[in-house]
Amino acid sequence: MSVTKDFDAKVLSLLEPKIQLVPTDRGAIYLVGPIKLPINLYDETYEFKWYCWLNCREVTEDFGSILAKLSSVNLAEMQQSSVLVHGDFESAEHALIRFHSICHTGDIFGSKRCDCGYQLKQSLKHIAEHGTGALFYLANHEGRGIGLFSKALAYILQENGYDTVDANLKLGFVDDSRNYGDAIQVLRTLRTKPVTLITNNPRKLDALKKAGLDVEKRVQLWGDVSEFNEKYLKTKVERSGHFRESDGCCNND
Repeated sequence: MSVTKDFDAKVLSLLEPKIQLVPTDRGAIYLVGPIKLPINLYDETYEFKWYCWLNCREVTEDFGSILAKLSSVNLAEMQQSSVLVHGDFESAEHALIRFHSICHTGDIFGSKRCDCGYQLKQSLKHIAEHGTGALFYLANHEGRGIGLFSKALAYILQENGYDTVDANLKLGFVDDSRNYGDAIQVLRTLRTKPVTLITNNPRKLDALKKAGLDVEKRVQLWGDVSEFNEKYLKTKVERSGHFRESDGCCNND
């Protein structure tokens, strides 16, 4: 493999073993990891392995040429997705996975307008207690795909009587434009055995099944209901088709 003159050969020798090329129909995903990442969950520390990925139209195993270009691209202004892996994710017979959409307000600020922050921490806790699994933290999914600024506009509409679905529609968006293709590609790279999906969202389940992945179970994730998100959660079920809590904790459908 050639080494790009603009990139330090010693540094490349440290990075190269941690980079995988995952071809896609639009170019390639460059998957970096695993990286040790201790995670604090409810005052307990669990050891996870962290991967991050970058979409690129250029497809090459000359990773030095890709790395040499990073400083000329302002990646800080671009979102990248990542995945936290716990246990022997590749080989274990049973593993939990969660496709979690980025939520700036819920995950970072702890907003009670949604249940995202709760679902993030609870999913990681389920995975850690189970012993094996992975949480995919998906960029470009803010506000079900409309972005953070548009989400702020949608919140204003919601404060004036619109539900989450109509707020998105009135701004000219569809209810949910999220795509799980890249996450599925990375999942295939990390594991080939069946998975149990943590979700209340049938679209996530359908995306995995349509891609030909073996989903042996679904685990529901309801909780943290309050006066602030009761309407939001009701809309998820009644208008976005999410499974109801009464559908049970495990479902093979």
